Amino acid sequence: MRGPTKAPTGIAGLDEMTDGGLPRGRTTLLVGGPGSGKTILALQFLVHGARDCKEPGIFVAFEETPKRIVANAEGFGWRLAELQRKSLLFLDAQPLPDLVHAGNFDLSGMLAVLEAKIGAMKARRIVFDALDIVLALLPDAAAIRREMYRLHSWLVAHELTGLITLKSGADDASAVRHPFGFVQFMVDCAVILNHSVVLGVSQRNMRVQKYRGSGFHENESPFLIGKDGFNVAVARTLGNSDAKVSNERVSSGVKRLDTMLGGGYYRASSVLITGFAGTAKTTLSGAFAEAACRRGERTVFISFDSDANEVIRNLASVGIRLDRYVKNGRLQMISARTIVGSAETYLVRIKTLVKEHRARCLVIDPVSALSKAGNELTANSVAERLIDWSKAGRTTLVCTRLLDETSNQFEGASPLQVSPLQVSTLADTWIHLNYLVQAGERNRGLSIIKSRGTAHSNQVRELILSSAGVTLADAYTAGGEVLMGTLRWQKENSERRAHEITEVAGKHKRVMLDAEAAELEVRVKSLQVELLAKQVEKTLLARSTESRKGELSQGRSRMRELRGADAALRGRK
Repeated sequence: MRGPTKAPTGIAGLDEMTDGGLPRGRTTLLVGGPGSGKTILALQFLVHGARDCKEPGIFVAFEETPKRIVANAEGFGWRLAELQRKSLLFLDAQPLPDLVHAGNFDLSGMLAVLEAKIGAMKARRIVFDALDIVLALLPDAAAIRREMYRLHSWLVAHELTGLITLKSGADDASAVRHPFGFVQFMVDCAVILNHSVVLGVSQRNMRVQKYRGSGFHENESPFLIGKDGFNVAVARTLGNSDAKVSNERVSSGVKRLDTMLGGGYYRASSVLITGFAGTAKTTLSGAFAEAACRRGERTVFISFDSDANEVIRNLASVGIRLDRYVKNGRLQMISARTIVGSAETYLVRIKTLVKEHRARCLVIDPVSALSKAGNELTANSVAERLIDWSKAGRTTLVCTRLLDETSNQFEGASPLQVSPLQVSTLADTWIHLNYLVQAGERNRGLSIIKSRGTAHSNQVRELILSSAGVTLADAYTAGGEVLMGTLRWQKENSERRAHEITEVAGKHKRVMLDAEAAELEVRVKSLQVELLAKQVEKTLLARSTESRKGELSQGRSRMRELRGADAALRGRK
């Protein structure tokens, strides 16, 4: 079954809520209280049709003069004067202030005039703004119903995409109880606008109450009226296409933190830095902004806590020089203290700043400021849509969140409990900064709670700030406890001295052993010489003994010869 064709309104959020726009060739009712934006929405619907859809339109004004309506809309940049020449007509249908009602009247005369105008300009869209002004002049409820049915039938017969605005109270129930509440049952689509003040903060919401023949987003969606008209914020729903992911890494601005993260942050990811006051959240954010500008990427830095010039000055003390990038236009520093209104106002303003600057990187310090001053009810939704929007636009988002130091939470407890803004579950990378109090001093510690898609370090590192820049010290433990600051220095110094003493003792021992070895070598050589001498002496002795034996034998033989003993012996033989 095919649903009704849609007439886009040009309001992105409203077209998303209605899955394409208002029902074409049918009637839509727009109900809202004073200041809710009925006239602006209706006029924007006609402007978009005339300018972008080639559908001329007519605006029938029952409450204000066309001249005032055009003057009030000049700030939106719609160039109504150009559209009025060909495709947009304003019809003044205000009852005269001194009008005296006598007898019955109906809308047929006005509809006849409109029919001629429609034929002349081939109008396809029409708005009846503040129709209740005229309906209130009718004598009774029956006459009101009769004229409303007349108008509705006329719109259907001419296949016009009609939009009727009516006044109501501040909520949906008052709209139904409105004297003209029956109109909601007559039309094909009904949209209700609410404008209220919550804890001193203005909140505007829109809800599509009904839409015959079409699915629609049923929940309330916040909206703002900005310089371009309506801006409706619709939360991401199931079925929406996910943003593209990237494996590209971008530096955090701290080399050793990049190493802990396995190479840095992912491009177009969302990074949350949490910590107590003074734990260097702004410093890490500034390091990222400087690294982004150094890569040639346009960056927006939004500070809710300090003036932009103060941030630049303070970061310069730790070697982060942002002033040069502000001068060359690559970095835009914004002090968000000048932005007033609801969290939705902040979101729209942030989007506009990023779009105008064509930024690839965005820093918000701190994002927890969104939950201040009556924004608790909407801050979570705004934070979710901020992250979704940054991912869709491939903008790398780094934001900080201030924790309550009086809560005495973390290590071991969840820091989610200390702020109503639950953005940490949505962030891709979560870095936590805290203090470690030892020996009467505070030292900053950094740990990575999570980093999706990254084999990150699980160690607590000491964050060191100096005029040379920002760095991280290696993890150092003693007796199972992480040491930082003076205690670490003392422990390292003590171990260094002990190592030096051990090394000197080892050298001395080696020298003594070398001396003893040399002495033994000398003794060995002396013994070897003595042994050789003994061996020579032994050899000489053996030779001398043999020589004496030979000489003795020869002497005896000679003696016998001299004595003639041997001659007698030979004669006998």
